[in-house]
Amino acid sequence: MAIRAVRGATTADTNTKEAIFAATEELIKEIIRANSLADDDMIDIMFTVTSDITAAFPAAAVRRMGITDVPLTDTAAPDIDGGLGMCIRVLIHIDTDKPRSDIKHIYQKGAKNLRPDLSSHARISVAIDGPAGAGKSSVAKRVAQDMGYIYIDTGAMYRTVGVYGLKNGIDVTADPQLIVPFLDDIKITVNYENGSQRMYLGGEDVTDRIRENDAAMAASAVATVAQVRSRLVAMQQDMSRRGGVIMDGRDIGTVVLPHAELKIYLTASVHERAMRRYKEYIEKGMECDLKALEQDVLQRDHQDMNRAVNPLRQADDAVLLDTSDMDFEQSVAAIEDMIRKAESGRA
Repeated sequence: MAIRAVRGATTADTNTKEAIFAATEELIKEIIRANSLADDDMIDIMFTVTSDITAAFPAAAVRRMGITDVPLTDTAAPDIDGGLGMCIRVLIHIDTDKPRSDIKHIYQKGAKNLRPDLSSHARISVAIDGPAGAGKSSVAKRVAQDMGYIYIDTGAMYRTVGVYGLKNGIDVTADPQLIVPFLDDIKITVNYENGSQRMYLGGEDVTDRIRENDAAMAASAVATVAQVRSRLVAMQQDMSRRGGVIMDGRDIGTVVLPHAELKIYLTASVHERAMRRYKEYIEKGMECDLKALEQDVLQRDHQDMNRAVNPLRQADDAVLLDTSDMDFEQSVAAIEDMIRKAESGRA
């Protein structure tokens, strides 16, 4: 017999006792199953968690599972820029006669990104296109978290260019070409902090600012400029070379990732898209008018679908997914099923 180490990690959906316990129990059960472990085989179990997990100790979940005779430890992991958020890591020392090569390390949910070499499926590129307000970003973020993919929000890059125009008094909605002389001055940085994409403009964090309505309209305007698109598409293609990415926007499947293994055109009715934005604004305490939002959606659709450079359209080989009658969880489940089929070559 020898002492071996089994490693694993997962992510909790939220910082709640229920979510932390559920993620921990799923991880430990799979480690036990994959390695055929009995309680007596385990010498100790050591957890480390990121600083955004505070509602419960993972070790308490192990005790709830009935594992009472194994020493347990909970420690805090150091904060690292760009590190994975809501992450629970575990190290289990076991007494076994198995060689190291037979030990099964388990990485689940968003933590799959930490060990893509352990994935049983090929990591694919996923392109999600669709009109404004279809829910591309929120759905893509959740799917990436669930399946251990890297989410790249391309629309945020165009919004950042639009915000540069707004901050510098450049009326890009009146004449998008006015932004061209300033392109060399626009310094965009994309960072991943606690598992989330953050946008920086000249060193300033504009992640929240780019979500405001005037930034959305400015983004739609600058996206018509060939020089802007050329520069940002090059950035996006470079980012996608790491593999295992989900990217959403207006021309991902047609221009940015034309060879993506899975392309999805995500849409919903104009009324439904405006209603989703309306609810979002109300929850944030912002005043808004539903009819005005519907007009904004129609205007953005017209701009995006009729721009001269890379207009919004469904790629010939994209799967159409209309979520007008789906809630968020149903939309997520539908896309995750498509990805699993594509990973296994059945799409």
